[in-house]
Amino acid sequence: MSLRRISPADAIARLAEFDTVIDARSESEYAEDRLPGAENWPSLNDDERHRIGTEYVQVSPFAARRRGAALVARNIAHHLETRLEGRERGWRPLVYCWRGGQRSGALALVLDQIGYAVQVLDGGYQAFRRHVRAELERLPEDLPLRVLCGRTGSAKSRLLQALAAQGAQVLDLEALACHRGSVLGPIPGQPQPTQKAFDTRVWEALRGADRSRPLYVEGESRTIGRLRVPEQLLQAMRAAPCLRVELALERRVELLLQDYDHFVADVDSFCTRLEALRELRGAEQVGRWQARARAGALGAVVRELLELHYDPIYERSMPRNFKDYAGARVVALAAADAATLARTARELTSC
Repeated sequence: MSLRRISPADAIARLAEFDTVIDARSESEYAEDRLPGAENWPSLNDDERHRIGTEYVQVSPFAARRRGAALVARNIAHHLETRLEGRERGWRPLVYCWRGGQRSGALALVLDQIGYAVQVLDGGYQAFRRHVRAELERLPEDLPLRVLCGRTGSAKSRLLQALAAQGAQVLDLEALACHRGSVLGPIPGQPQPTQKAFDTRVWEALRGADRSRPLYVEGESRTIGRLRVPEQLLQAMRAAPCLRVELALERRVELLLQDYDHFVADVDSFCTRLEALRELRGAEQVGRWQARARAGALGAVVRELLELHYDPIYERSMPRNFKDYAGARVVALAAADAATLARTARELTSC
């Protein structure tokens, strides 16, 4: 009996037609990356995969397949007993595994025999991943990007959020990366996704973009934390029109103390993050900043970091990396409060 298979391109185009997208891979494979909205129904869990792989090498492929079949059958039975409640005959699932082979095929075969209109992703996750990578090279072409540039702490991220609240299209790369994009950027309690998962998030955002409307994005470097911005998107950002966001130094210090309030509560973690600057700024300078921060002068340290570290890097890199930066429209903010940002966002979207 032949299962119904669907190509990645067709599956993605018709993704909304499936009632459930089922990832039959193990927990760790699922955690690394997955199709949008997929649920994890492992045919083999991580421990079982490891044991079967060991048996395949140390005993024989036949013995491993025999044991693996029993484990897969047991896991599929568990899924049928726990996950099919309320799934009527018209339920339409899409199933995939690593290559679209045995793990997804076994689950799909049982679902098909029950009477569900199940389809298997041809080529599995690997084919989906190839599709995403190819799309990330194609989708940035001719995107109507508007890049928010500005020194550290100039409220670019807040302005991006205000633009979204006004109904503008935004691509918030730092939100997708769970990182604020600097040495101090890790967000407590929000680990960064894997590179593959970040790519998938960016791909999802780009494929849904309306090319008849501006798409606002914050100017970023090649990396956000430990994640790389897709190269074609980075090049499109650097060639796009810029908006230069400006905010007075004192307001920038205030904003950073608000946005990084976890450092106010835990100065030791702030000092630990400063260790990353020793190579650039020297052990003596970093030591002074750490001592002053621990003495209660965190605001003064933030101001010096802006003046001595972040601002000089910004002034060197922005004209070099962003083609339109020199002639960019200046967006001067008197403050970074919600009312000012909302008013600025309305002005930008009305142009």
